[in-house]
Amino acid sequence: MGEEHKNEEMNRGDMEEEQQVNGSSQETRRIPPWKKQITVRGVIASVGIGVIFSIIAMKLNLTSGLTPHFNVSAALLAFVFMRAWTKVLKKAGIATVPFTKQENTIIQTCAVASYSIAIGGGFGSYLLGLDKKTYELAGINNQGNSPGSYKEPGLGWMTAYLFVVCFVGLFVLIPLRKVLIIDYKLPYPTGMATAVLINGFHLRGDKMAKKQVRGFVKFFSMSFLWGFFQWFYTAKENCGFNQFPTFGLQAWRQTFYFDFSMTYVGTGMICSHLVNLSLLLGAVLSWGLMWPLIDKQKGEWFPQNLPEESMKSLNGYKVFLSISLIFGDGLYNFIKVLWFTITSICGRLRSKNLEAEVPGDLKENEIFVRESIPMWIGAIGYILFSTISTIALPFIFPQVKWYYIIIAYILAPALAFCNSYGAGLTDMNMAYNYGKVALFTLAALAGKNSGVVAGLAGCGLIKSVVSVSCNLMQDLKTGHLTLTSPRSMLISQAIGTAIGCIVAPLSFLLFYKAFDVGNPNGDFKAPYALIYRNMAILGVEGFSALPQHCLQLCCGFFAFAIGVNLLRDLLPAGIGKWMPLPMVMAVPFLVGAYFAIDMCVGSLVVYVWHKVNTKKADLMVPAVASGLICGEGLWTLPASLLALAKVNPPICMKFLSS
Repeated sequence: MGEEHKNEEMNRGDMEEEQQVNGSSQETRRIPPWKKQITVRGVIASVGIGVIFSIIAMKLNLTSGLTPHFNVSAALLAFVFMRAWTKVLKKAGIATVPFTKQENTIIQTCAVASYSIAIGGGFGSYLLGLDKKTYELAGINNQGNSPGSYKEPGLGWMTAYLFVVCFVGLFVLIPLRKVLIIDYKLPYPTGMATAVLINGFHLRGDKMAKKQVRGFVKFFSMSFLWGFFQWFYTAKENCGFNQFPTFGLQAWRQTFYFDFSMTYVGTGMICSHLVNLSLLLGAVLSWGLMWPLIDKQKGEWFPQNLPEESMKSLNGYKVFLSISLIFGDGLYNFIKVLWFTITSICGRLRSKNLEAEVPGDLKENEIFVRESIPMWIGAIGYILFSTISTIALPFIFPQVKWYYIIIAYILAPALAFCNSYGAGLTDMNMAYNYGKVALFTLAALAGKNSGVVAGLAGCGLIKSVVSVSCNLMQDLKTGHLTLTSPRSMLISQAIGTAIGCIVAPLSFLLFYKAFDVGNPNGDFKAPYALIYRNMAILGVEGFSALPQHCLQLCCGFFAFAIGVNLLRDLLPAGIGKWMPLPMVMAVPFLVGAYFAIDMCVGSLVVYVWHKVNTKKADLMVPAVASGLICGEGLWTLPASLLALAKVNPPICMKFLSS
């Protein structure tokens, strides 16, 4: 009896395998031509998703400065939108083209390219660091902070700047796409995870998809309504549920409280447990220990009459100690990834990359090579947009000389290749580190009068080229695994980039005009704006910009960042994986502890859910987290419009000691 059952199982397995092979060959034959993979409905859906996530990303940028990958959420939203679209048309009796995984990939790519401009366009860092408020916060009397070295945000120059620096990155690595994805077989973990999700949507059937859609809609509605409800109690500053003293008023004064932000709870569900715990550790170290101790030195380390916002008082320690952690972590990982990249390339050249390809790879590779992008498109595109950028940038920023730009674009292909190769191996996009190198270099070269503006603008130039090229490779990996044409992927990336260059400045100015952006005591602290400006000042002025005893503390934190990374790599994997992330620890130094607590709540929800039902958690966590993020994030749009129209909430809910 047992033998018959075993034979029956084996026969069934053989039949399933045969069906999968036949299904794969049929799937290959059913792939739509590359021109039909880009549809009007897909572009409309991409614009909608891009706008939603641009607003959400901008809010995160201008509050904590921490933004997670939204690739999975964008793919899920694309699936939800298009399934709903096709079902509505079907019920109305209108014939429609089937929604394929290729179209899903195109929508996701276009949407990601769009909101990536909001994340990486510098609106919370180097571009905002140019405004007058950040200039004043950095210290008007600061020698390196030269008088008049600011440029107020404006729709015209910001849009023009993004167009001239972002499009160059689309073409820089086109000749090397086959080398990185097929020849070297780089995994690109984020791109691969997105492809697995999209393939799963279109293979697992309607039952699973309906569960995810219902979960998304349910938590989206709850989050949006919660944001709307909270608004009524925020008539004045420090009012409402987002100032609830969860652990008592003394803890609240040190920013330790749960602020009921569904956006950050959802973000915590997406981020790893290590990221969330590192945030909490950074918050405890800074707001729980360091800042109270340094504040007691008032009158000895810095004058008592200085305002807290001064860079020569407590705020200076907050900024420069966070910079030292960011530098230490960034430098270590930069050298590590660069070394890993060089040794890996040398190893592949020696072995001639003789790995055998599996049948699945052959099918994917055939489509990827057959729909190749001509090399001349990459060459002409790079030369054309580099020339436009070289001519246009000095008009936007006279401090950035044309020969700086030419040198940057000569070096950019090598930097972009190293970064994309490293990201393919480790999933770490180090574009911000390349940007910081450019920031220091240009700030030092341009001198005292022009250094700050030249450094901040040059940082954006290098970071944009390197980051956009890396994002394109991640998306091409997704396309490779979902059998989507590289040609349609490049066009969708270009459409998304163009949309982002328009939508991102608009969403930024919406927040900038509606809220007090850059106020270190407000909700929209934008911590990285002050950090980046002070990096530029440091490049111009050197260590004399630091307050008393700050250099010694910075050296200690820099060494801590290097040491923690070394321990993570040298200790056994079971122990090393629990070492905190120094760059993540630096975020609460300026922002506070409240959002770290929110994100740890999200992490706790995921942990408990996995303990109770792992299978359901794997299926539903992305949908629930996306719903929480999108609901409250989307409420920010009407809240901003109400603020611009001078419509104030009717109630102020505040907590005072008895």
